[in-house]
Amino acid sequence: MSAIALPKAVENFVTTTNTHDGESLFAVFAPGATVVDDGATYATEAEIREWIKVHQVDPKIVITPTSFDDDRLLASIDGEFPGGPLTFAFTFATKDDLITNLLIEAV
Repeated sequence: MSAIALPKAVENFVTTTNTHDGESLFAVFAPGATVVDDGATYATEAEIREWIKVHQVDPKIVITPTSFDDDRLLASIDGEFPGGPLTFAFTFATKDDLITNLLIEAV
């Protein structure tokens, strides 16, 4: 993991994303969580599972944190997609070490 201190939920998201294990990644989200990525909102269990498969696992995303401040993670993202690595901002809302809301934006 990185030398940047991350809250448990954020650390779990980064670690499980980097292992490309969809079930483990789904487990870091609280029931009723939402993900907003690339202009689309994923709000049901089926939608979040599909988002994980298509946007995280299949392209083998690797997140390298560069900074964390006020629930916002800046990170370099690489994987099996054209144009990488890219920089993204991840804004988290969490409760009980689980993600309740995640907003992902290109920087």
